[in-house]
This record gives sequence, structure tokens and C-alpha cells, in this order.
Amino acid sequence: MKRLIAARLTLLALLIVAPATSALAGNFSAVINGRSIHIDATENWNEDNVGLGLEYQFATESRWKKQLMVNGFRDSNDEMSYMAGAGLHRTLFATDRLNGFYIDAGVNAFLMTRKDVNDNQPFPGAVPSLSVGNRYMGLNLTYLPVKAVERLLDVRMMDDTVSGLFFLQFKVDISRLLPHD
Repeated sequence: MKRLIAARLTLLALLIVAPATSALAGNFSAVINGRSIHIDATENWNEDNVGLGLEYQFATESRWKKQLMVNGFRDSNDEMSYMAGAGLHRTLFATDRLNGFYIDAGVNAFLMTRKDVNDNQPFPGAVPSLSVGNRYMGLNLTYLPVKAVERLLDVRMMDDTVSGLFFLQFKVDISRLLPHD
């Protein structure tokens, strides 16, 4: 049932965004949240972080890329979490080969909700991010150092053995599917 709601919300967001695509010269991507890896964990965490989101990358001629993002996904406790934020990335490598293969690195800052943090009240965060892909699809990889979370939010992790968390997303450029002038 919750997956159906998430799918409907994503479809609604696409329908709202579609008329604006001619005014926005950047690229829209559908984001499929996928996997997390809890480094050194001794407990079993949900690492199948199923969810959907959108990412918008502003058009630029620079090696610096600005983007906006919104996501909903099953978190490590198997509860729904939501985030909205922005990223600033620098292209480390790019080629016209392989349909525009690139490697970008940067930081994403966001507001997020989690049931186990302030009972779903939004809290800020920032994580380093790596994106690898081409004009059609890509992978986003973020890293969350546990010590930084504990200091920022003044909370203790339920599993003291976890030293960090990697989070993987798959993205597909949907700009080519949306109407253009």
C-alpha cells in the first residue's frame, strides 16, 4: 500500500513538473533508492532501502553542477523516511564516449525526516556524494559517517558497531521523455 502511495506521489510530481520543462533547461532524473551498507554492523538492519525520488540538475557550462532532490524511501529501521535538499558537485572526469560518461563528486545538504529522530520532525544533514553515469543513467553513492550524525543530532546509534553507512541510488534521465518546445 505504501509503495502504491509513493508511486502515485512520484507520478503526480512528474505531471506537475512536465509543463515546466521548457522553462527549465536542466535535466530531470527519476531516482530509484536501492541499497545501503552498514559498515561493521553486528545487528541486522534493513539494507533494501526501496523508494522513489526526483533529481533536477540545472543546466551549466561549468564543471560545477547544482542540483535539487527529493526522495522517499524505507530507512534502516524499515520505516518511511523523506528528504529534500540540494547538491553541489564538480565533474572530475567527463568524455563524449559511452554516451557522455562522467564522474562527479560533491556534497548534498538536505532536510530529512525519520521516525527514530525527533519523531519525524525535519532535521538537517549533509553528506559527501559521488555520481557516476552518462546522459541516460547513473549511480549516486553517498557516505554517512556515524560520528558526524551523533554529534550533529546529539543522538547515539542503536548499534555502536556501525562506523558508517553507504547509500546507493540508481537514476534515469527522464528529461528526454518529457515534452519540449
